[in-house]
Amino acid sequence: MTVNWSTVRSVVRVALGGFLCVAGITHLTSARTEFQAQVPDWVPVGTDLVVIVSGIVEIALGLALILAKRHRALVGFAVGLFFIAIFPGNISQYVDGHDAFGLNSDGARLIRLFF
Repeated sequence: MTVNWSTVRSVVRVALGGFLCVAGITHLTSARTEFQAQVPDWVPVGTDLVVIVSGIVEIALGLALILAKRHRALVGFAVGLFFIAIFPGNISQYVDGHDAFGLNSDGARLIRLFF
C-alpha cells in the first residue's frame, strides 16, 4: 500500500488552517480572558490588545494555509515564526502559575508546553 503524501500534506495543512481560524476566533470571543492570562507581564502593551492582534493574525494565517496555494512555503514559514513568537506566553503561564484553559496545576501547564 502506498501513501499519497500530497493528500496527507493537504489534509494536515487544511486541518492546521482550520485550527488556527478557530483559535483566532476564540481569541476575539469566548476565550479572550483565558488568552489574556497567557500574556507575559513584560509585554509593553495591554494584554487585551495582544490577544486581539494575535487572534487576527491567527485567523489570517489559518486562511492563508487553506487558500494561498502558491505561497505555501512562505505561509508555512510565517506560521512557524508565529508559533515561536507566542511560545513565551506558554512559558509565562507555566512559570508564573497562571490558571487558564483548565490548566490549574504546574503539571498540566508543563504538559501544555509540548503542544
